[in-house]
Amino acid sequence: MTNKISPPALIGFVGLGNMGYPMAKCLVAAGYQLVVADLNTEAVEKFCTETGSSSAQNLQDLAAKSDVVITMLPEGNAVRQVLMSEDGIVSGLQQGTILIDMSSCSPVGTRKLAGELEELDFPLIDAPVSGGVYKAAEGGLSIMVGGEKAVVERCLPLLEVMGKPFLTGGPASGHAMKAMNNYLSAASLAIASEAVILGSKFGLNSEVMVDILNASTGRSNSTEHKFPTFILPGTFNSGFFIGLMAKDLRLARELAEAEGTSTDILKLVSTMWDKAEAELGFKADNTEVYKYLESQVKDGS
Repeated sequence: MTNKISPPALIGFVGLGNMGYPMAKCLVAAGYQLVVADLNTEAVEKFCTETGSSSAQNLQDLAAKSDVVITMLPEGNAVRQVLMSEDGIVSGLQQGTILIDMSSCSPVGTRKLAGELEELDFPLIDAPVSGGVYKAAEGGLSIMVGGEKAVVERCLPLLEVMGKPFLTGGPASGHAMKAMNNYLSAASLAIASEAVILGSKFGLNSEVMVDILNASTGRSNSTEHKFPTFILPGTFNSGFFIGLMAKDLRLARELAEAEGTSTDILKLVSTMWDKAEAELGFKADNTEVYKYLESQVKDGS
């Protein structure tokens, strides 16, 4: 199992959403052939028109044509349905085809799914990403890759087109790492937001606060990137839904509970994001958590 998955290998790509669309375009630009599928037929037609790629007649058709099948879907239940349903991907796969799930899914669920696929002799790599829509368009994502080492190494040329792969270990380890990353990302954004809101209420200038934080020990990706790019200008358009962040925090809680580790802080952060999603809606931008926390400020001094 030494042949690298290099252009012009044919890649089946399922999921042309905010992240999947630019990621798939990077693969086409690198010389890979793509056959694509999405419930949004307009996105499929647009992608094929722009790139010359093919649209799949159905999931079995996509599977039968592909050397590798990539799924980039909102959550693990959708991935399982696409792969394992009676007329899903697995029912049409040829032996030797590699499955790569780049969605953000439950590590617990992925471990189970990988075991089921192993029994069918189909390897599964979990390779969730971090970096947002802009990094996806640039091919600059961080990719957390779990799976059998020999299979992962075959797919490195493919993954490197979309970003920088970090090998995390065996099956489901990529999804575990993504859950931990988004836990820290969500917590730091919420904490930075509370701090800036508090300072502003006292009379400090928000922009000056962020500049000082970024020159001090309180800096984070949230203060260095999300505040100056999306929050202070009031655009709130990072491209990542608040509902997806809340979902990733629930996955982190599930993992912590399964492993028996402390969840005191995680529960607080997750509950706050659940409330923000309930108030603002699933498709609000994750940076709008600042608006939610601002709405909680009490009147008066």
